[in-house]
Amino acid sequence: MRHTAGSRLVAALAAGAVLAGAVTLVTTDLADAATTGAGSVAVLYAGSLTDVMTNVIGPGFTTSTGITVNGFAGGSSALATDIKGGVQQGDVFVSASPAVNLTLAGPTNGSWVSWYVKFATSPLVLGYNPKSTFAADLKTQPWYKVVTKPGFLLGRTDPALDPKGVLAVQAVNATAKNEKDPSLTSVLSSTATVFPEETLVGRLQSGQLDAGFFYAAEAKAAGIPTVPLGSLKLSATYTVTVLRGAPNAANARAFVRYLLGPKGRAGLQTSGFVAIRPPKLVGRGAPSALARLASSG
Repeated sequence: MRHTAGSRLVAALAAGAVLAGAVTLVTTDLADAATTGAGSVAVLYAGSLTDVMTNVIGPGFTTSTGITVNGFAGGSSALATDIKGGVQQGDVFVSASPAVNLTLAGPTNGSWVSWYVKFATSPLVLGYNPKSTFAADLKTQPWYKVVTKPGFLLGRTDPALDPKGVLAVQAVNATAKNEKDPSLTSVLSSTATVFPEETLVGRLQSGQLDAGFFYAAEAKAAGIPTVPLGSLKLSATYTVTVLRGAPNAANARAFVRYLLGPKGRAGLQTSGFVAIRPPKLVGRGAPSALARLASSG
């Protein structure tokens, strides 16, 4: 039988939950979240969520609960590595790819994650600087014809640190194959235009890049014009979980409940994200109230 990446991930999460032994899974009902407005919650999130987290979800959650959000943005894979290495301590982890959770699941990975919820998506697009000398070409020609022109600077993130970098490589390779143009892969040969996810928008806006791979929602937030990637359907799938041993576990559960609730969904949709309805729960040991908010998948 052929197993998909998704089924392997579910199996790994399940195995982690069973084999963890001494690890206590989060099973407390979300309703026990702090109601006094005291304390804070540390949220580690994908850099592409910076605008919505700092301007919409974070302030909305604080207004509703009185709990302060201490957020830290970065590439999802890089954050996972920091969590395992003890470099970053958080209560909530929000990733741009379900697969990243696998690197935190099971005893060999510290059993930081035993469950997660898929709650939103955003398609991969090519965002460009409207002041670029190539802007007119991007409006009238196929993107894959323009990015290979001499002098064109195409930005992307590191696939080893960020899922968006993985999707960017997939987009280039798939298009090169579909268009029978192997020369397109040359745009991946240089690392000079590979930047951290949290700085890529600024690099483009400052004129250091002609274009770059972004998620549609983050491009919208930054006012970056975009062009679609043709028939390719690649996108971020955002997930959220409460990390094992979260110092502020009750507040973390309250944050997840808010994010998955009506106000959180409304904020995501206003910011250009596509909310997954109902949210999809993967793994075992999730809070019972959260399990009632999500369906298995």
